[in-house]
Amino acid sequence: MFSHVMVGSNDIDRSKKFYDALFGALGGKPGITDPKGRLIYLHKGGIFLVSKPIDGLEACHANGGTIGFAADSTEQADAWHKAGVAAGGTAIEDPPGWREGGGTRLYLAYLRDPDGNKICTMLRG
Repeated sequence: MFSHVMVGSNDIDRSKKFYDALFGALGGKPGITDPKGRLIYLHKGGIFLVSKPIDGLEACHANGGTIGFAADSTEQADAWHKAGVAAGGTAIEDPPGWREGGGTRLYLAYLRDPDGNKICTMLRG
């Protein structure tokens, strides 16, 4: 369904430090920078990009929006969360852990990136 996900940033260098740490914790490689200055992360068939807004206005986060990344284990999700906080992210929601409801069991860890975008990593139980 999705071809890619892109978030805006007001500080690409800060975002690179943050997302390099997050994707490194999930086994991914550091982002590459394209000729327009956008960061590109390729991992497990997914494409995630970070860009200054094309319209020249300030980047802002989507209230109510969340971007989720897949984790292979609870240890990997915890490492992702720890790496994100160490790289300038903010821990939000409940601490990383199992959530149950509606017949599903999910291990979730939530952060806000340095620009305020809400992201999480998830493992299905």
